[in-house]
Amino acid sequence: MRGLKRLLRDRRAATAVEYGLILSLIFLAMVGAIQGVATQTTLMWNNVSNAVTKR
Repeated sequence: MRGLKRLLRDRRAATAVEYGLILSLIFLAMVGAIQGVATQTTLMWNNVSNAVTKR
């Protein structure tokens, strides 16, 4: 019974879950930012390719 009470008072698992949620939000923000940069980079290289082939 003492072990169960000690387990219920332990807050380390809740902290680990909070850190996991924070990391997942950071990951999602990074994916969104990388997708935006990738789109702009693709457009830039397409413009370069078009400019070179028109010559």
